[in-house]
Amino acid sequence: MRRGFTVLLGPDRAGKTSVLTALTAAEPERLRAIGLDDELAGPRHRAVPALRRLVVRDVLTALRGPRPAYSPDFAMSLLQGGVVHLRDRVMENDPAGRDTLVDSYYYKILAKCRLLGCADAALDWWRGFPQPDLVVWLDVPPEEAWRRGGTANILEHYGERYERASFLAYQRDLAAAMREEVTGLPVVTVPVQPDLSATVAAVRAALYSQEEVLDVAA
Repeated sequence: MRRGFTVLLGPDRAGKTSVLTALTAAEPERLRAIGLDDELAGPRHRAVPALRRLVVRDVLTALRGPRPAYSPDFAMSLLQGGVVHLRDRVMENDPAGRDTLVDSYYYKILAKCRLLGCADAALDWWRGFPQPDLVVWLDVPPEEAWRRGGTANILEHYGERYERASFLAYQRDLAAAMREEVTGLPVVTVPVQPDLSATVAAVRAALYSQEEVLDVAA
């Protein structure tokens, strides 16, 4: 069994939630996944994805423009609910003793709050949360993320308009900010794969290879 927990991290559209869902479906007795999406939060914590949808739908859309309805700090305050939930889930004891995998943890939301212009000192509380013993980085380049398509909220691109240049620039800065936040932690990089099954296999290999390293070091 691993000690601590593992964070799966990467830019928008890296496929983190899909990978975690596939991994835990294949090994439910060994792995549990934690996240803010419906698939990972589960029915017991349905308020978490509901809060996330509310923030995306009603707050993020009103952050920009000539007269923003809300401030970045207000948005950060609501996003903090999800961050604290992830911390609480990490700290709880899993009765089944499974290894814990976390979708992005606080790193991605914190990086987006930084890009939004939130005061760095206000985010320091999050940085004091328990740290993982491993970060698996899905290295999906911004150009590949753009090619995958889909809609985007205002925390996935710069400016008022969702377009290629604003998306690529934002995703590059987001990746750099997340990398800064995990400086000093063990990070295994998984390069972009041709499809989901290959990505799941690569992440599984990264998890189990590091588990062997940790067992030897124990």
